[in-house]
Amino acid sequence: MKIKEVRAVAIDFDRVRQKPKSPLVRKGRAPAGPMERYEAYRTDRGKAGPSWKQFICVAEAEDGTFGVGLSNNSGPCLPIINEHFRSHLVGHSVMATEKHYDMMVRLSASYGSQGVASFAISAVDLALWDLKGKLLQRPVYELLGGPQKEKIFCYATGFDMEWYLELGFRAVKLPMLYGPMDGTAGLHQAENMVADSRKLIGDEVELMLDCWMALDVEYMVRLGDMLKPYHLKWIEDFLLPDDLAGFAQVRQRLPGQTLATGEHWYLAQPFSMAAEQRLVDIFQPDLKWAGGISAVVRICHIAEAAGLTVVPHGGMNEPYGQHLLFAMPAATWGERSAGVSPPGVPLTETVDLPGTAVIQDGYLIPSDAPGFGIDVDRDWLKRVAV
Repeated sequence: MKIKEVRAVAIDFDRVRQKPKSPLVRKGRAPAGPMERYEAYRTDRGKAGPSWKQFICVAEAEDGTFGVGLSNNSGPCLPIINEHFRSHLVGHSVMATEKHYDMMVRLSASYGSQGVASFAISAVDLALWDLKGKLLQRPVYELLGGPQKEKIFCYATGFDMEWYLELGFRAVKLPMLYGPMDGTAGLHQAENMVADSRKLIGDEVELMLDCWMALDVEYMVRLGDMLKPYHLKWIEDFLLPDDLAGFAQVRQRLPGQTLATGEHWYLAQPFSMAAEQRLVDIFQPDLKWAGGISAVVRICHIAEAAGLTVVPHGGMNEPYGQHLLFAMPAATWGERSAGVSPPGVPLTETVDLPGTAVIQDGYLIPSDAPGFGIDVDRDWLKRVAV
């Protein structure tokens, strides 16, 4: 079966979303980010983000069967897919996912396959894996080797700790609210936030901290030293992603703290370098950004060979990470982020993609429907399209 069409369009899930997701704020302050050094962005990192919508890529076979893949940054990604990748993929075998991934990486090499182009690669790759599974009438996790786990252990990211415990989560992650511009006062406020959370959840629930590129080496080391009494499972994403020398310094100066990153690393190469230098203990690629299933399978193999683990960023938000985690030995925990759900609102009411499996009592089993189990028709695609 050959690829008949590949097309990407911007989307807005608010057009079909059942309930709003919980805003990621605490006492009026949003999590810190890389623009912390500028006053206008210090209390709202969202101001620094682009206005581009999410987008969906639809890959269609000759018989009309189609698969869908999601990613972000529709502005630059739509022309990459529709005006560049498309003409090189149409007419080729649906089953040749390795070839298609390799082609897209090489096609975009002249303008940089990592970064914006990898968002486009991810969406196409996910759509093609979804299509492949539908044509073979098999869930994607079977195409990746079959179930490696009975179920996926999941954690929640956000500030509504009591609600997460009520939902059955036994691991939670706090977003960091403070950065170097907050100085010593910010360090103490961060410690108070972590201490309060530890007291609330107790010692049997795992606690992590997400710093979202907001820190520098000195601030991270001081923070890590202050938080040792609270036994954090890991601290993540604490430097700008390209500061590999900084990651090495933090690794050396905080030898006892488990470190994680990779949400903003794209394709497999940065993870290979990080594994070789043992920069962190946990890799966190996002399947919608890092190159799709094809890239993250490579990342999982790199991690396994190096004795590291993979916890994909937002892995439980959509079926893509669910299937990857179910099949890969190196992938251990699943993250439910994107605002989780407001207190009192069941997780079933905050699913964006119909057919997405939902976490129950802190665990998840992916859908066994063909492809990723995404249950959408062309009318639904028209409703979410912008």
